[in-house]
Amino acid sequence: MQYIITAPTVLNCNVKLPASKSISNRALIMSALAGGQKLPDNLSDCDDTEVIVRALKDTPEIIDIKAAGTAMRFMTAFLAATEGEHVITGTERMKHRPIAVLVDALRFIGAKITYEGEEGFPPLRISGRQLRGGDLHIKGNVSSQYISALLMIGPMLKGGLKLHLEGDIISRPYIDLTLWMMKEYGAEADWSDINVITVKPKPYTERSYYIENDWSAASYWYEMMALNANTEDSIILEGLLDGSKQGDSIARYLFSLLGVKTTILNPENGKPGSVRLKYSGRSVPRLEYDFLNCPDLAQTFVATCVGKNIPFHFTGLQTLKIKETDRIEALKTEMRKLGYLLEDRDDSELFWDGARCEPANSDELAIAIDTYEDHRMALAFAPLAHVRNYIRINNPQVVTKSYPHFWTDLSSAGFEVVEER
Repeated sequence: MQYIITAPTVLNCNVKLPASKSISNRALIMSALAGGQKLPDNLSDCDDTEVIVRALKDTPEIIDIKAAGTAMRFMTAFLAATEGEHVITGTERMKHRPIAVLVDALRFIGAKITYEGEEGFPPLRISGRQLRGGDLHIKGNVSSQYISALLMIGPMLKGGLKLHLEGDIISRPYIDLTLWMMKEYGAEADWSDINVITVKPKPYTERSYYIENDWSAASYWYEMMALNANTEDSIILEGLLDGSKQGDSIARYLFSLLGVKTTILNPENGKPGSVRLKYSGRSVPRLEYDFLNCPDLAQTFVATCVGKNIPFHFTGLQTLKIKETDRIEALKTEMRKLGYLLEDRDDSELFWDGARCEPANSDELAIAIDTYEDHRMALAFAPLAHVRNYIRINNPQVVTKSYPHFWTDLSSAGFEVVEER
C-alpha cells in the first residue's frame, strides 16, 4: 500500500497529539510492579504500548512484542524479576536486534535467561524469580532502554541496585525520565555520582497516573511549520507540558533555529496545556548538533534541513544503526531518490553540504519513499510534501508503532492523503 501526500497551501489547525509512548511504557511496568490493577490515564494507543498492555494483562507463555524494541527491553527485565516462565519474541527484524548487554547484566544479578535462537538476540526463554541486586556495571553508550529496564526493577531486588555506567552515557534524558517516574511511583532512585545510580530496595506505591502527550510526535508538526514557511499560519498542539521530562521536548528549542517560534498557551499549574507554533521567517544558514541525547529526532531534522536547503552536520547518531532499521543508511538511500547526497562517517555522523544528484525518476510522482518497517521514516518524510508537488510513502501503516492517527490528523489539517495499492 502507498499514500500520496499533497500539502495544503494554508496550515492552520489544532492537533490532539498521541500520548507519550515513552511515558506510557514506563508507567505500565512500574504500575505492574506496584501490583496496580488500574491502567494509567491517557495511555498511548500505539503498537509499542499495546503489546505491553497485552503481555501484562494475559501473561501468555509466549509473548510476541512484534517490532517494539522498548517492550522487548522492558519486558525482559520485568519477566526476569517476576515469577513465571515465558518466551519473549518478536518480528524477524527484532530477532536481529542485539540484547546481550541486558541479558548479561540480568544474569549477573541472578536471572535465568536462555537464548532460543541465535546467541545474543531474541527470542529469549525467561524463568522469573527474585533477583539479588547489588553493584552492577554496564556500558553507558549502549541503548538507554537497557539502563531504564534495569533501573525499573531495582526496587524489587533484594539489595536494591547500584548501577555503574561505564564510558560515555547516551540518551541521558531518557534515563532521567525513568528516575523521575520511579520517584513519582514512590521509589527511591537517583544519581549518587556522575556515573552511578543508586536504587533503594523500597517497593513502588500504587497510584493513579496521567500521561502527557508526545513531544516526539510534536516534532513532525514543527517540521511542517518550518517547511510550510508561511508567517501567517499557526498550529496548536494539545496536551504538551512546559518543562517536560521527555528528552525530545528539546525539539522546540532546536526548531527555533529553523524559524519556528513556540508559545505556551493556558498552562495549568504543571499540567499539560497547549503550544502554538508560528514561523518567524528567520533560519540559521547551517545547523550542527549532537543528537546523543535525542537520537529519535535525527530523521526529522535531516528531512527539515534538506527541505529548507540548510546544510547540516549531525553527530551522536551511533544508536541509529540498531533501531527499527539502519536509519543512517535508510536516510541516505531515500534522500538520494529525491536528489540529495548525504554522507556519513564512523557510523555516528551524518552531514550534507548541499550536494545534489539526479532524482530516482524524472516523474516526481513515481518516486516512492520506502519506510523499512520504521515509523519514523514515514513520519519524517511525509512533511516534505510542503516543498514538493507530492510525496509518495510506501507501507504508510508503520506509523501505528507510535502515532496511529497521524494520517487522519494530516487529513484534518488540510493535507490530501490518497491511498494506492
